[in-house]
Amino acid sequence: MNKALQVLFDRGFVKACTDLDALSDLMDKGPVTFYLGCDPTGRSLHIGHMVPFFAMHHLQENGHNPIALVGNGTAMIGDPSGKTEMRKMLSQEQIMDNCAHIRQQLSTVVDFSENPAPGMGKARMMFNGDWLLGLNYIQFLRDIGAHFSVNRMLTFESYKQRLERGLSFIEFNYQLLQSFDFLTLYRESGARLQIGGDDQWGNIVAGTDLIRRLEGVECYGLTMHLITRSDGKKMGKTESGAIFLDPELCSPYNFYQYWRNVADADVIKFMKLFTFLSLDEIAEWEKGDVNAAKEKLAYEQTKIIHGQEEADKARAAAKAIFSGAGDRDGMPSIELSASELEQGIGVIDLFAMTDLCKTKSDVRRLIADGGASINSEKVTDWKITVDSSFVKDGDIILRAGKKRFFRIIVR
Repeated sequence: MNKALQVLFDRGFVKACTDLDALSDLMDKGPVTFYLGCDPTGRSLHIGHMVPFFAMHHLQENGHNPIALVGNGTAMIGDPSGKTEMRKMLSQEQIMDNCAHIRQQLSTVVDFSENPAPGMGKARMMFNGDWLLGLNYIQFLRDIGAHFSVNRMLTFESYKQRLERGLSFIEFNYQLLQSFDFLTLYRESGARLQIGGDDQWGNIVAGTDLIRRLEGVECYGLTMHLITRSDGKKMGKTESGAIFLDPELCSPYNFYQYWRNVADADVIKFMKLFTFLSLDEIAEWEKGDVNAAKEKLAYEQTKIIHGQEEADKARAAAKAIFSGAGDRDGMPSIELSASELEQGIGVIDLFAMTDLCKTKSDVRRLIADGGASINSEKVTDWKITVDSSFVKDGDIILRAGKKRFFRIIVR
């Protein structure tokens, strides 16, 4: 098997391929241009979105040429794949603002520089609005729509699931547009491979079929496992929300803590998927203490997404919390004035100021369940007032459950 493909298999990425032997032969002959699409339907990706982008990193590292296709055109419709309801319609201004954030996030995993390191492929970021937004609809239906069978489209799982709840006509067009993306990238950039999550299988296969019909050329699709945790829940999702890459939506400290607290059974699997550590290094971590391996996973992943400085701060803050001393700068925090505390703040209001709880009702439930603490002392009365007497070394440390902390800095 081709070396780059072997890396993806060894690290646990690959779910399916349209023709593995033929793709391997093609990649053995020289660098292959491939693409991965991402619709900017929000200002941030979450970690579950990043699995195929980590695969893209390894393919680039082995000399192949990635195209990260940002779907500012398709985002105006929304992909029904893996969704139970129609996506919210976004304005072009919202979409382009999301694009700017996502470009920065992807740059942490894929090297888009003009001169990548020797042996690495050259990556580009492209936008499908460049060719989709100006399409003549009637001409598009004649040239592209004529090659699609509605009966076949309805056999794909993504459409079958949505039919039970209702599938809009605008979403039904999505597969045609994504297939047209692949055709355009083949014609203009020589792309022969599309990669994506396993929920994209139907769309990818439709694209390879379209290119075969119109160009007489065989192109390929490669899908990645949709990663779940050992408890069966979706990767990157928690009770308090998704683990976003944007530090304004998920602080580097909380990001670090998510990885630090993964189940023992997931540590090595996630090291292979979500870090750039070699398989030999990972094998050594597998032999040692699982908690040390969790710290390494958390640090490496935080360093990739947020940079070494934030990773160092998050690690130091985590150690400080559990040791009771040290540097807490990486902990999520807000500042309150000493005068505000002199007057006192209700404990429910104080917790509601943080990201530990979304609403005051959540705070009440947290206290009732025995999960709220202030400076390691459990809160049992939701009517108490927090004042300056709670300040220790200039801080008040709030905790929700066993592992979620928030720092109130008193100035």
